[in-house]
Amino acid sequence: MNTAKLYEVIRAPRVSEKTARLQEVSNQYVFEVAKDATKADIKIAVEKIFDVKVESVNVLNVKGKNKSFKFRQGRRGDWRKAYVKLAEGQSIDVMMAKA
Repeated sequence: MNTAKLYEVIRAPRVSEKTARLQEVSNQYVFEVAKDATKADIKIAVEKIFDVKVESVNVLNVKGKNKSFKFRQGRRGDWRKAYVKLAEGQSIDVMMAKA
């Protein structure tokens, strides 16, 4: 897999209080990924981009919310999220990540 394809699979790290807690407790990191990305694609991309060993990948689809602004109805887009568990002793600095 070339580098351009790797960065298409891994779109961006998701940083929140919940994901920070996951990093501390179970060494899991959360990424926004392409809608058509498989678990194998995500594992390969994370291992090559961040030079770490991935133990497991869990993927889920997030439904977009219906929102209204004044008198207009709109909908946020659907997206896909991946929970990536790293091997013991491995870590990623998501604040410095250029994914």
